[in-house]
Amino acid sequence: MSGKIVKLLLARDIDSTMQNVNQMVLEENKGIFGDRYYYQEGTFSNKGEVEPDRDVTLIEIESIENFNKEFNQNITPEDLRRNIVISNCNLNDLVDKEFQIGNVILKGMRLCEPCSFLAKKLENKEFLEGMFHKSGLRAKIIKGGSIDLNCQVEI
Repeated sequence: MSGKIVKLLLARDIDSTMQNVNQMVLEENKGIFGDRYYYQEGTFSNKGEVEPDRDVTLIEIESIENFNKEFNQNITPEDLRRNIVISNCNLNDLVDKEFQIGNVILKGMRLCEPCSFLAKKLENKEFLEGMFHKSGLRAKIIKGGSIDLNCQVEI
């Protein structure tokens, strides 16, 4: 199975809006260069690395589209604050599995479940129930590298 990258998104800090980028650099034990969760000395942990389930987040565009259709909403990938938006790939199947995007190897750590903070921010009471088990995947970077919009998700 292979998936297609639809969008690559970064936010410089926790309060910044997500920005579309054409390319991103993923680094082992650090995260995505330039992203709000990228490890820099003196942040996140004393171990010298980012928490593994904060390295990178992914979401399926189909989950967003289905939610919008079912609940007559207009939520965007940027609203959900995931880093990599993909199509044609079931992310739930990738928990505890390694997969590849371009030359980067990731390991699915756990599902990203919708949170009440985001539901409140989106002012959408259906969000928590409607996106349960559909809000994406948290992944650890096993082998870093650069990815762009032309890379495929390979299982």
